[in-house]
Amino acid sequence: MVPLAGVKLLLHLLVNATTVYGFHRDELLYLAMGRHLQLWRMDFPPGIALLAEAVRAVLGDSLLAIRMLPALAGTALLVLAALIAREFGGGRWAQALAGLGVLASPLFLRSANLFQPVVFDQLAWTAALYALVRLCREPRPRWWLVLGLALGVGLLVKFSAAFLAAGLLLAMLVTRWRAWLATPWPWLAAGIAFAIGSPSLAGQIRLDYPVLGQIADLRQAQLEPVTPLAFFAGQVLWGPAAWIGLLGLGGLLAGRDLRTFRIVGVTAGAVLLILTALHGKSYYAGPLYPTLLAGGATMIAQVGGIRLGPALRWGTVALLVVTMAALLPLGVPLLGPPTMARYAHAIGATSALRTNSGELERLPQDYADMVGWQSQARAVARVYHALPQADRARAVILGANYGEAGALDLFGPRLGLPAVVSPAGSFWFFGPGTLPGEVVVVIGATQHDLTPMFRSVEPALRVMSEWSVAEERDLTIYVARGPRHTLQEVWPSLAGRN
Repeated sequence: MVPLAGVKLLLHLLVNATTVYGFHRDELLYLAMGRHLQLWRMDFPPGIALLAEAVRAVLGDSLLAIRMLPALAGTALLVLAALIAREFGGGRWAQALAGLGVLASPLFLRSANLFQPVVFDQLAWTAALYALVRLCREPRPRWWLVLGLALGVGLLVKFSAAFLAAGLLLAMLVTRWRAWLATPWPWLAAGIAFAIGSPSLAGQIRLDYPVLGQIADLRQAQLEPVTPLAFFAGQVLWGPAAWIGLLGLGGLLAGRDLRTFRIVGVTAGAVLLILTALHGKSYYAGPLYPTLLAGGATMIAQVGGIRLGPALRWGTVALLVVTMAALLPLGVPLLGPPTMARYAHAIGATSALRTNSGELERLPQDYADMVGWQSQARAVARVYHALPQADRARAVILGANYGEAGALDLFGPRLGLPAVVSPAGSFWFFGPGTLPGEVVVVIGATQHDLTPMFRSVEPALRVMSEWSVAEERDLTIYVARGPRHTLQEVWPSLAGRN
């Protein structure tokens, strides 16, 4: 287990120290959320913003520093999978196989390489399920406290922790473990979870539940086409680690050797049913898989027979290693854009090249979303510093979407730019600033967008980025003057723009 954990941590640190890619657009947003932190008034769970400020204060805001935390979280995920396998009765083989499954899965490679809520959500779920596993063996109050703590941290990071809580409640109601509900401990765990996650809930209440609009937009744009068949087929396409996990689910639901932990399997099954009913994407089930991998690895390691047992174990290891070697560039950005595009095409990785809205691109969307942001900020700085001094004193910098705004928020101060404003997503809640917008330097909007709002709109500089996502490849920076209304006057009408 320890060597595998070392390999995983070292892999992510080396990749992020040498990569030709930059920050992901989501990372730029989360860093900006940290700079504008309002713990009890944020439009989605503030845990990632708290982490952003913590790592910035301790390590700075370099790419390697910011991605240190997800690398550590991903490594902890591997260790927890091995520990759960040990609780299931698995020996060193089972523990190593569970850890190797986490290491080899593109799902966990990708999540541990980006500063996003995903890997911290996966870690919180797995810690909660570890506590549930321990409760099956030794129902001591302290494990209820750990369960509540893990669910609370999960809620502080991402609302999807509610799916795990709902699945566990359903599992207790339909199994003999309903007797737990007659004790105070599950309710204390729920109280702890709500207390820790209360900033996430407070923000929704104070801002009139923006998550409902986010969910509606997501369902309309991405989730409606997801059928139950597509949901489960997507998991199978993750490769051998997912197959081991599905084997583990079967063992936890029906296997004799794992019957002590039946509620863990019923909880996982309930979560999968909930996600299927909500048209969730296949990777939404990812946080379940370290635990399911532990179950599958334990079953494989316990297969007997002089020939069958070793052949199955070593064959599984070989399959995981070969798959990891083949798919590693899809999990972490080892290859530069041109090489990555050729590689993805050569191996036929069509599903990895589809965007969230279904278009086929040359690079995986996460990779394309890590290209061009610093160049955009430098181009905006060139336009801003070329303005007459009187215009610079009253100029507002505006990014049309959260990636552009996040890049200007991170790189702008070191380029001598004033604070950016943006009506996009979370940035809208940060406000329009104090200047009325007599002169506005805009990136990401079109002349058609700006003409109704300003009396003068002049193109200043074209910014091109061949390997960025489609909407960022060819942009024009405009200088707009003579606003028909001040930014403060129009700001309320801009709420909800992406």
